[in-house]
Amino acid sequence: MVTVSGQLTAIATNADVVLARSAVRAAAQECRLSLVDQTKLVTAASELARNTLIYGGGGTMRLDTVENGLRRGVRVVFEDRGPGIPDLDLALTDGWTSGTGLGLGLSGSRRLVDEFDLDTEVGRGTTVSITKWAR
Repeated sequence: MVTVSGQLTAIATNADVVLARSAVRAAAQECRLSLVDQTKLVTAASELARNTLIYGGGGTMRLDTVENGLRRGVRVVFEDRGPGIPDLDLALTDGWTSGTGLGLGLSGSRRLVDEFDLDTEVGRGTTVSITKWAR
């Protein structure tokens, strides 16, 4: 996989979540994702940015345009140094929430994208990487 461009954004406030969402939409449009796929990617990124802020205490979002052979896509990586996720299987279960949300953030985000990778360790933080490919 070849990274074509990269952008690092701090996620420290609600305004940063909004800016992150806008940046992801712009990258998705640039890669010519369909409107449906743009919406899926932006929705997943918005959920993960909010999780980074609320549960991770803030962190970063790295936004890349990627190429793999003839395919182009958008990869977004969220990283925090928060408490980590103690029970990953439970956290990925639809309807489970550690807060007041609907419990669809991680599991819903995973369903909306083509590639989903989550690395977490209690006391170290969480990194979530998502990729959506143009069709």
